[in-house]
Amino acid sequence: MALWQGRSKRKPTGGRYRPFRKKRRREIGREQQYAFIGAQRLKLYRTKGANRKVRILSAEFANVLDRRTSATKKVKIVTVKANPSNPNFVTRNIITRGATIQTEIGLARVTSRPGQDGVINAVLLETAEGEASVTRRTS
Repeated sequence: MALWQGRSKRKPTGGRYRPFRKKRRREIGREQQYAFIGAQRLKLYRTKGANRKVRILSAEFANVLDRRTSATKKVKIVTVKANPSNPNFVTRNIITRGATIQTEIGLARVTSRPGQDGVINAVLLETAEGEASVTRRTS
């Protein structure tokens, strides 16, 4: 079943909108695809105006910013430690924006949207503070 991104049939108050036209093909959304940890796999989509959107299906590396040194490094992703969007994503190693990932240099929070941007950017968390906040959130 396709996702529809048109106007709702209901008002915020619960009242009904009278439809002024039928659904349009341009209002169809795409099914959600998650970014997993693994060898890099991308999927290209044609969007409106013959532009392209890149989705990550699986990624092995992330661009991690260290705020103290203002340096960005390409680092290997080890595992997903926490994901506020869905706790089940942690066991399945699904990366979304806001997820906390374990990298080779420490914990990092994902700042990009892998399904939209086609890249995984993250910001390094302070080690003592980062690990404490993750354990508090997951338990």
